[in-house]
Amino acid sequence: MTYKIVIQPSAHQLDVDENETILDAALRHGFSFPYGCRGGACGACMGKVVSGSIDYRGDRPRGISDQEEIAGQVLFCQAYPSSDLEIEVHEILAQEEIRVKTLPVRLAHKEKLTHDIMRLKLQLPQSERLQFLAGQYIDILLADGRRRAFSLANAPHDDEYLELHVRHVEGGEFTDKVFDSLQEKSLLRMEGPHGDFFLREESERPMILIGGGTGFAPLKGIIEHALASDHHRPMHLFCGVRAGRDLYMDAMVKGWMQEYDFVQYTPVLSEPSDEDKWSGALGFVHQEVLKQYQNLVDFDIYMSGPPIMVKTARDAFREQGVADENMFYDSFDYAADTLKKIEEGAD
Repeated sequence: MTYKIVIQPSAHQLDVDENETILDAALRHGFSFPYGCRGGACGACMGKVVSGSIDYRGDRPRGISDQEEIAGQVLFCQAYPSSDLEIEVHEILAQEEIRVKTLPVRLAHKEKLTHDIMRLKLQLPQSERLQFLAGQYIDILLADGRRRAFSLANAPHDDEYLELHVRHVEGGEFTDKVFDSLQEKSLLRMEGPHGDFFLREESERPMILIGGGTGFAPLKGIIEHALASDHHRPMHLFCGVRAGRDLYMDAMVKGWMQEYDFVQYTPVLSEPSDEDKWSGALGFVHQEVLKQYQNLVDFDIYMSGPPIMVKTARDAFREQGVADENMFYDSFDYAADTLKKIEEGAD
């Protein structure tokens, strides 16, 4: 059974399954409610029920008082609908409203995706959750005060773990450690979320997404968030790598294409090996975009990857008449030992 919820004052509407919390449903539909621990302790997700009823399915969460409950306040992270609802809550509309946190994280899982890309899944403390927008990044804080920045590859609704894609850079202190000695269950420290590269959910324009190397990571989060939020805007993902061995999660992306008729995918190789026996797109990834789309004026374009890729693509698209406000990009710059974003996973 599903229930209909009307959110005030925005008048947004969403359907909630009887076995999911109101917060989980809101995040799944792409509505950014405030939240913190997601365990009913901190009170950050509090809002008001204007009409209808909810069920906590157990004891009242400790993060809400008698007075607040009498006033109609509820904790949406623990509240399940038991009828159609009208609720009041402050929806987060910009990244400035999301709290930046510094937290310990435990390496729950590491998996080699290619010869030089490792997927890390980081687990937050049990009482914490990190609220972020699809496409943002976090800093890994090193012991000497330096930091390394990595894009979040998971969508906001799927926040049990923070997923990072780390490319091995020869001589890179942190990436050497990731590939050689960092063990599962190791503790790290992170700060985030950061960045203004995120899905613009208010737009209804079709999207072109261009990733170079591990630039695929934030695009993965953006696409998964859009799919979970029932955004049916056409999406065409272009992934540019050198050779076939550098493509990763290719099968997963092809699965999106099979499941959703509005999702397209084009991998582009710049230097395929003889073993690849490649018959697909060749050259630079932005050139393949221009080859397939003679008119880009009506698109939102998301780009992430090496600085040269982003700059070259941005300049080429400007020449085609694309306005700057319709291009969003995350340039994986190297900027060692500064507070600027450092991406050791750049192609």
